[in-house]
Amino acid sequence: MHFLITGGAGFIGSNMTDALLKKGHKVTVYDGFITGHRQYLEEAAKSPDFTLVEGMIEEEDKLDAAMKGVDFVFHFAANADVRRGLEHPLKDLEQNTNNTARVLEAMRRNDVKRIGFSSTGSVYGEAEVIPTPEDAPFPVQTSLYAASKLAGEGLIEAYCEGYDFQGYIFRFVSILGERYPHGHVYDFYKKLKADPTSLYILGDGHQKKSYLYVGDCINAILTVINNCNEKVNIYNLGTDEYCEVNDSVGWITKRMGVDPTLSYSGGNKGWIGDNPFIYLDTKKIRSLGWKPEYTIEEAVIKTVDYISENEWLIEE
Repeated sequence: MHFLITGGAGFIGSNMTDALLKKGHKVTVYDGFITGHRQYLEEAAKSPDFTLVEGMIEEEDKLDAAMKGVDFVFHFAANADVRRGLEHPLKDLEQNTNNTARVLEAMRRNDVKRIGFSSTGSVYGEAEVIPTPEDAPFPVQTSLYAASKLAGEGLIEAYCEGYDFQGYIFRFVSILGERYPHGHVYDFYKKLKADPTSLYILGDGHQKKSYLYVGDCINAILTVINNCNEKVNIYNLGTDEYCEVNDSVGWITKRMGVDPTLSYSGGNKGWIGDNPFIYLDTKKIRSLGWKPEYTIEEAVIKTVDYISENEWLIEE
C-alpha cells in the first residue's frame, strides 16, 4: 500500500513511517517542519519507498500532488500544546479542526477513501465512568485541544457517511518513547538537568494518568486497520494501568540518579484542562488480540533514556 502521513516528521508520525517501511509499504511524509524534526526521518530517507514532501496543509496544490496514488492517509499533523491552549485559542481550531477538513477535502478531490486520525482520550473530559469506554457519554469539554480533536472526529464521521470514506479514529492516552519531544517526562528531565536539587510540580502530584509506549501505540493502530472494516472505527489506545504523577517523578529521578526536593503548586489539576484522572477502557482493542508489551514504568524509563541520549532536543 501507499500511505501518506501528515505530520510524518513528528513523534508518532515518524515512528509510524519507520514501521510501515519495514513492512514493505510506500510512505509519503507530508510535513511543514514547524514542530517536526528532520533527524527523525534519517533512517526512513534511506529507503527507496520513502518520499518527503515539505509543505503546509494549507497549501492545497502541494497537498493534492502528494495525495496522488495514495491508498490510506494517516492524519497526525496537529498542534499538541494542550497546556498553553488558552494563550492562543485559535491555533487549535486552525491547526487541528480546520486542517482536518483540508485533509479530508484533499482526499475527496483525489479519490482517497481511508483515513486514520490521532484523536485523544481528553475528549472524555473529566469522565464519570472510569475506566472510560469508547461509548461513554461526552461531558463538557475541558480543553480547546480536546474540543478541536472532537470536532475533527465529527468531520471524519460526516465524510464517511457523505462520501463513503472509511475512518479510523484513535483516542490515545499520552504516548511515551523514542522521539518524544514534549510532555511531562521531557519537562521534568529538562528542569532536573538545570537544577538536580529541586523540582516544581504542577498540581498536587496525585493526578492519575495513563501512558502508552509509542511502539505499542503503532502496533495497536496497525492491528485495527488490518482487522476492522466498519465505516467508522473508534478505538481507545492505552494500557490497563495508571500511575500518579508522583510515581512518574520517582521513576524519572531514580533513572537520572538525582534526589531533588519536591514542591507543588497545589490542587488536583496542573492547569485548566488537566484532567485529574485519565484511564481508558481498552477491552475493544484487546479483543483484536493486541496487548501492550511495555508497562507505564518501562515506557517512562525508555523515554528518559532516549532524551538523555538526544539532548539536542532540549537545545533545539
